Amino acid sequence: MKILLGVLTVYLLFISQTGCKSNSTEPIPDQHSHDSTFITERKPNLYIYPKEEMNLSVTIAFPRGGKITESLPIYNEGWSVAVKPSGLIDNIYEYLFYECRVPDLTQKAYGWLIPQNNMKQFFKENMSTSGFNEKEIKDFTDYWAPLLKDYSYYEIYPQYKSTLDEMSILQFSVTPDNLYRLQYVIIGRDNSDITIHAPQIEVANRIEFYLVEWGIVLK
Repeated sequence: MKILLGVLTVYLLFISQTGCKSNSTEPIPDQHSHDSTFITERKPNLYIYPKEEMNLSVTIAFPRGGKITESLPIYNEGWSVAVKPSGLIDNIYEYLFYECRVPDLTQKAYGWLIPQNNMKQFFKENMSTSGFNEKEIKDFTDYWAPLLKDYSYYEIYPQYKSTLDEMSILQFSVTPDNLYRLQYVIIGRDNSDITIHAPQIEVANRIEFYLVEWGIVLK
């Protein structure tokens, strides 16, 4: 009996010192879903144009945290695809599609303020100046122009490769000669009472083995 009481006393002392901690761990909240400092890169389309047909592996790294949320073809641990000079992927796809959650490191120091009724024309002209071809521009405007109708004006801030690489980095088994990335941060507003400084437009270099990407961040 004394031995039993002694064991019980030691156990109660241990519990009081450890605060009744158990061996199980509580699940960590998904900061990518709830943290307001994270954003969704929506519908980036990655177009690939090799000089000759090739097998290519593509992965996306997140230097400051992040994750893939949607993809086509399915991303899994990366894409392994066969690409033709025309840009056709696995004889099915015209581009690699993905969406991801990343820290918000976007710039809003320079951009444009565009009336809603001029959005489609703006993107046609801006993307053409940036070096996208007609098919790539049509893919963009066909999808996004009908969705941008809730506000009288839109602030548009271009995010080029140097900014995007701080959030998500595209990696390839065969290094491309040229990689161009452009995503637009878009913020709706009801008035034009704001001054935005126009940016210096960066232009795609479509020579040798090259890739171009467009996407959107809606705020």
